[in-house]
Parts: sequence; C-alpha cells; structure tokens
Amino acid sequence: MPRFGRSNFTDITAPTAEGFRPDRRSLLSLGAGAFLAAGLRPAQAQDYPARPIQMLVPFAGGSASDVITRILLNRMSASVGQAFVVDNRPGAGGNIGTAAAAHAAPDGYTLLMSTSGPLAANKSLYKELPYDPLKDFAPIGLFATLPNVIVINSRLPPKSLPELIDYAKAHPRELNYGTVGVGSSQHLAAAYFEQLTGTELTHVPYRNIAAYTPDFIAGQVPLGFQLLPNVIGLIKSGDARPLAVASDKRLTALPDVPTAAEAGFKDYESAAWLALLAPAGTGKAVIDKLFATMVEAANDPKVRALFVEQGAEPLVMDSQALKGFMTAETTKWAGIIKRIGIEPM
Repeated sequence: MPRFGRSNFTDITAPTAEGFRPDRRSLLSLGAGAFLAAGLRPAQAQDYPARPIQMLVPFAGGSASDVITRILLNRMSASVGQAFVVDNRPGAGGNIGTAAAAHAAPDGYTLLMSTSGPLAANKSLYKELPYDPLKDFAPIGLFATLPNVIVINSRLPPKSLPELIDYAKAHPRELNYGTVGVGSSQHLAAAYFEQLTGTELTHVPYRNIAAYTPDFIAGQVPLGFQLLPNVIGLIKSGDARPLAVASDKRLTALPDVPTAAEAGFKDYESAAWLALLAPAGTGKAVIDKLFATMVEAANDPKVRALFVEQGAEPLVMDSQALKGFMTAETTKWAGIIKRIGIEPM
C-alpha cells in the first residue's frame, strides 16, 4: 500500500455577506439547559464560533467532494461570521484525513467533511482502520449526494450503456477506467458494474482527478465511473460522452442522460454522499448550531443551484438520521464488496 503525504493545498473560505442574507429564524433554538448539558457555559455556546474553524477534507483540492464542500462552507461562513479553513489531506482512500479528524480535540474548531468511502465502505476494504466511523465521530448532518456517471471517451464507438457492455465484452480487459484510488466510489461503482454485467475492465488508480484527466482525453484510460464535478468540463468540451447515471432518477444537470435503470439495469445504483462530522465528545449545543447553519446554507436557493450545476443532489439528514444511514451503508457495501470479491487491504 503506497504511503501518501499531506497535501500542500490549504485554503480559507472567508465569510462574506455578498449574495447571502442569512435567515436567523431558521437556526435552532438552544436553551441554557442544553448548553449546560453539553458541558458548555451559555456564554461559550452563544459565542461559538469565536475563531476560524478547521475543516478537514480527506480528498485532494478540486475533487468533486471538495468542490461541493466549498460551496456549502462559503454560505455557512456568511452565517457564523468566521472563516472555515479547508485543510485537504488526501490518501489511503480518505483514511488519512478522516483519522486526523477522529483524533482532534472535540471543541468544535476541527470538523470533518467525509463521504461514503471513509465512513462506510472502507470498513470492509481495509483490514484495520485508524478510526471507527461510528464510535469516533459525532455526526452533524448529511447535505448532498453525488451519483456516479458512466462516461467514455467520445472517440470510442459506444453511444449507450448496452453498446458499452457489448463493446467491453468484445474487448475483455482492454477498456481501462480511472479512479482516485482503490475503494473510492468510482472503483466500487466500476467493480459493481463488472459483477452485474459480466464484463472485465482494467482498473487504473490515480492519486487525484487532475492526473487522470489528461489520460482520459488522450484515450489511454477512456472510461470513467465518475462523479459529475470530476468530468463536467470534459462533457462540455465534447471529450467525454455520458452514457448513464447510477441513480434512481436523472441528474438535473444532465437531463438528457438516462439512468442505468432506464438503460435496462434497474439494480445498478452507486453514489457518494457528503456529510459533516465532529470528533466524538463534541458538545450537543455546538453540533446543533452547526447543523442549523448547515441546513440554512443547504436550503439557500443559490447554494442549491450551484449544487445542481455540479451534479450534486441536495439532501439533508440530521445527526440521528445520519448515524443510522452510516450503519445501513456500512452493511450494504460490506455485502457488495464481498459479492464482487474485493479482498481487504
């Protein structure tokens, strides 16, 4: 397993009121009793956040999850009046950045944006995780999902999902597909696709999407099971042809692209979901305030429009629902990973 270093990409999402008018009435009402039960004095909770908040993102800057997170954080900054410092720590399928958040102080000033890989699938992909997704975090809330989109280099013949399957079967192991690593949503989506369709593809993992893009354009790795923000530019330029969306409904950003079910594969669904979490032990008052601010941001029409433009579907879950969802997703992907025969690393 290669070792990954910390990314040099660090940015600040600064608070700005331009274009945003926070509706404070939408924030949850928190009484003094709740603050005291959380171990905070009312003045402390009322003043939170009193300084910038570090947001650990366990993927490279410019990746799909990073792009969507920054849209949300820009709006949240406008509400709380503090900057969110985005600290990208990619590597090991998201485990490096996620582990760093798990071991941070539970004071509300180090948070995590993570996804279905580190929070669910990696439990079955790695023999040992340096964190426990269900025990080491206090969930704040889920704010979006990103279905995988099957794309192919436009110079290749397939123009539909059935045609892709026929082409792959006629050229076993000759079609290379790129991902941002073993166990990523792209990798699992592709492996699941192979298992359902009886095709044989070749996996080419990359450290980040920027390294994959030139090889896709050149035709060396002409297939992708990508999140739309990773390939939206390639689709607009004509370099990539989208064949299907791995979800139960079409993407608003790609209204003419059918779902896998519409193309004849009703059981094929694969999506990343994006959630905010804090280290376990973070006070309930802080979690509640962050969730209310997240909801306010996610419901802003401008934020929703930017999400949709990037291929994300806005979807909000509170901390309780998110914890149950993480449990269900862990079970779901454990079954899929076992069926498709991926051995834990």
